[in-house]
Amino acid sequence: MGKRRKIAPKAAHGEPKRHQRMVCLLSEEEQRIVDRYLAKYRITNKSRWFRETILMFIYKNMDEDYPTLFGEHDMRR
Repeated sequence: MGKRRKIAPKAAHGEPKRHQRMVCLLSEEEQRIVDRYLAKYRITNKSRWFRETILMFIYKNMDEDYPTLFGEHDMRR
């Protein structure tokens, strides 16, 4: 008999397909930290968690760095 293939669940309607791969390397200590966090909060989809965590951080920084008409000091007066 042949090997069984894993069939990925179909993406929700309107959800973009992901074709780009990003790879990062972690030290053993960093890996243990991530694994401990995922186990503590019962997170089973590691790639989704990484993606959401990284993008949330980026969006937050982009929002804070967004150019405004007046500087922060002028707006606080």
